[in-house]
Amino acid sequence: MRNTITDTYTITPFLDENFLLQTETARRLYHEHAKDMPIIDYHCHLSPQDIANDRKFKNLTQIWLEGDHYKWRAMRTNGVPEHFCTGDADDYAKFEKWAETVPYTMRNPLYHWTHMELKRPFGIDTILKPETARDIYDACTDMLQTDEYSVRGILKKMNVEIICTTDDPIDTLEHHQKIKADNFGIQVLPAFRADKVLAIDDEAVFLPYLQKLAEAAGIAIDNYQGLLDALQQRHDFFHENGCRLSDHGLETIYAEAYTEQEVKAIFEKALQKQSITKEEVLKFKSAMLMQLALMDHAKNWTQQFHLGALRNNNTRMMRELGPDTGFDSIGDFDVARPLAKFMDKLDNSNQLAKTILYNLNPSQNELYATMIGNFNDGSTPGKIQYGSAWWFLDQKDGMERQLNALSNMGLLSRFVGMLTDSRSFLSYPRHEYFRRILCNMIGNDVENGELPASEMAWLGQMVEDICYNNAKSYFNF
Repeated sequence: MRNTITDTYTITPFLDENFLLQTETARRLYHEHAKDMPIIDYHCHLSPQDIANDRKFKNLTQIWLEGDHYKWRAMRTNGVPEHFCTGDADDYAKFEKWAETVPYTMRNPLYHWTHMELKRPFGIDTILKPETARDIYDACTDMLQTDEYSVRGILKKMNVEIICTTDDPIDTLEHHQKIKADNFGIQVLPAFRADKVLAIDDEAVFLPYLQKLAEAAGIAIDNYQGLLDALQQRHDFFHENGCRLSDHGLETIYAEAYTEQEVKAIFEKALQKQSITKEEVLKFKSAMLMQLALMDHAKNWTQQFHLGALRNNNTRMMRELGPDTGFDSIGDFDVARPLAKFMDKLDNSNQLAKTILYNLNPSQNELYATMIGNFNDGSTPGKIQYGSAWWFLDQKDGMERQLNALSNMGLLSRFVGMLTDSRSFLSYPRHEYFRRILCNMIGNDVENGELPASEMAWLGQMVEDICYNNAKSYFNF
C-alpha cells in the first residue's frame, strides 16, 4: 500500500534548473536563448552612491531588508511590529522576523523572489524559515564581506550590462561621474524624474523645491520663464552625463487645455502663496508635463510614465515614516482620454518622443496595449511601448497577463522586456523570473500547436530580442 503521494508520481523539485518551465520547448528556449543574455536594467531605484563607493553591506539584513517596502508590507500583515520593519531593532532581530514571515508568504511572489535571491548570487538552496535563519544569515553575511559580493561584484555576477537609476533634476550626479571615471565595466546612467516640479498643489513641497532647483541650475526662478530655463539647464546637464530617459510617477496623465498666459499667472500665484483652484492645478501640471515631453523629444530621449498608483493611503504612517514605506495601492483613475489627448497633441506636431507606458491597475491592461498602437508611426520599431508588469503586477500572473495583452493587441516580438524597479541589489533574479515566464508561455504555445515548431530558430531569436536586443537597440545608449 502506498503511503505518500510521491509513491504515485514524481513531484517537480522546488526551484530546480527548470523552475516554471513546463515543457521541453520552454526549457530549450530558456537555457539556449534567454538564460545567458546580459541585463539592461533601464528603470530602477538603486543608489548611485552605493555603486560609486562599491559598498559592502555589513550583513544580509542591510542588503535585503533596508528600504524594501515589499517585505515590510508582508511582515506587517504577518503581525510583525514596525520596530522590526523600519524601526531600530538590531539587524539580526529584523532578519529573524523576516524568516518567521517567509513561510506565510507561500503563493505571494515574495516566496519565489526570496529563494531565487538566496540561490543567485549566494548559491544557497535551503528554504528560509526560523529553523534555518541563523545558518543562512551567517553564510550570506560572510560572503558579503568579500570583494566578490560588494555592490559591483554582485552586479557583475548577475551579468548586468547597463543600469539606469532614478534621479531628481537637482541631483549633482557626482556619483554617476565617479562611476564613469572608474570604468568598472557596467554603465550606470541617470534618468530624469521631475515629479516635484508638478507639485504646485503642495506648497510645503513645491516652494522649497523651486529654491533647490534654482540653486542647482544657477538660475533665478522668480517667474514662469525662469522655471522653464532652470529645467532646461538641468535637462541639458543630465544629457551631458549620459541620461537618455525620463520618468514620471503619476496617478494619471494631465492634459487640460491651457494658454501660456494662464500658466504664467497660475505660477505667479503659487510664488506669492495665493490659493490655487483645482482647475488651475490641472492646467499647470498639464503645461509642465508638456514642456518636459518636448525637452525629451528634442534630445531623442525615451519618456516613461508609471500611472495608476494611489499613494500614501495611511495618514498616520505617512506622518511617522514618510513616503515609499509600503502604504500604497492600486488606484482607479480616468486614464484613456487624457492619455490619448496628451500623446495626440505631441504627435500632431511630430514631437512625440519614444514612450513607455506602465499601468498598475490590471483591469486596464488592454487599454494600454491598444493605446500604444494609436501612436506607433513606423519611425522606430515599437516606438510606443506597453511597459513590463509593474509593482503589484510584477509577479507570475501579472507578467503573464501583461504579455498576453501585448501579444493580442500589439507585437510582443518588439517588446523591450523586463526591469527591476527595485532599491535592492539582490533583485536581479526578477529578470530571470520574467525570462522563465516568457519562455514557458512561448514553449506551451509551440507544444500546443499554436506556434510552429519548425520556426524554433526564429522563436529563439525573438526570446533573445525581448530579453536584451530590443532594449539595446531602442534606447541607443
